[in-house]
Amino acid sequence: MPTPPPIPYDHLPEVPALTVESVDVRDGERKPEAHVFNDWGMKGQNLSPQLSWSGAPEGTKSYAVTCYDPDAPTGSGFWHWVLFDIPAGVTELPTGAGTAPAFEGLPEGAQHARNDFGAKEYDGAAPPPGHPHRYIFTVHALGVEKLGLDSDATPAVVGFNVTANTLARGYIAPVYET
Repeated sequence: MPTPPPIPYDHLPEVPALTVESVDVRDGERKPEAHVFNDWGMKGQNLSPQLSWSGAPEGTKSYAVTCYDPDAPTGSGFWHWVLFDIPAGVTELPTGAGTAPAFEGLPEGAQHARNDFGAKEYDGAAPPPGHPHRYIFTVHALGVEKLGLDSDATPAVVGFNVTANTLARGYIAPVYET
């Protein structure tokens, strides 16, 4: 599999780093089928991966978690998961926390915004054949308890508000190719 270009996060303000880890996905490695979309010709299980994070700075009042594909042939990338208002005491999401309809392990108060599939949940990888895509799972430590948005906010509006309130961020970026 060819190596994709570096992750294009140079446009975001520089902030301290969080450590983000997962037992399900690894940075730079192929995303397992369990975390691939189950439609559009894909046969994955569509499970959100387990994520844990550490190193949040003092003043962290909540978190947001996103999964973004910058390699989607759209001109604007593709948002697979937009989760915000995660309470500050939470430092891990179990496998399936973003997966409908059960949302097992989703922290109380956390909200899903509609992803680019049009659903308020995690939806997995579904790239066109022949091109490796990066799936950037980012955890943002925020300086506000709530973003003041509802689940109908677009990923861009959530991203704007997340960026304006980010104290620290970290990510892992598995890849997937059909």
